[in-house]
Amino acid sequence: MKNRIIKGGIAAVIVLTTVAFTNTKKEVNTEASEITWVGEKVTGSHNGTIELESGHLMMEDDKIVGGEFVMDMSTITVTDLSGENKGKLEGHLKSEDFFGVEKHPKAKLVITSAAAKGNGKYGIVGDLTIKEETHPITFDLKMDGNSASTSLTIDRSKYNVRYGSGSFFDNLGDKTIYDNFELDVKLKF
Repeated sequence: MKNRIIKGGIAAVIVLTTVAFTNTKKEVNTEASEITWVGEKVTGSHNGTIELESGHLMMEDDKIVGGEFVMDMSTITVTDLSGENKGKLEGHLKSEDFFGVEKHPKAKLVITSAAAKGNGKYGIVGDLTIKEETHPITFDLKMDGNSASTSLTIDRSKYNVRYGSGSFFDNLGDKTIYDNFELDVKLKF
């Protein structure tokens, strides 16, 4: 009888421990989520969108502990132009000069750690892969119920996206395209 009680107690502790430390996967709603980009050059800027193919956050006790997001780079659109100019810029962004989407159709962000800062804000550390180049990235993410948002600044030159970069080419003058571009991300779960 005593053995049965002890074994039952041990089993209960194991079950409670397992439940207490179980991660849950919070899947992103790709249709309701939005990624917008802004790229600047000496003479102005352009903006557009990129679609999220998939994504999730790993949660433990309602806190972010990891995650992974995949962007479909073939969906890059330009929203500040129309007609022939829109088509030309979209084609150029998809070409080898920029993101080479035929060979590199996906970009991926893997969250490697997250630190709660209070009021739903997290300091995120992750690995961003674009054109098969992976580099660490840090940013803040704001969680609010079933939504999250962040803004990221990405140095394209680290990912072999060099077209028009003053870091690699001389005498570009007003044709220079700045290395940093911005992503504004709004996620729905």
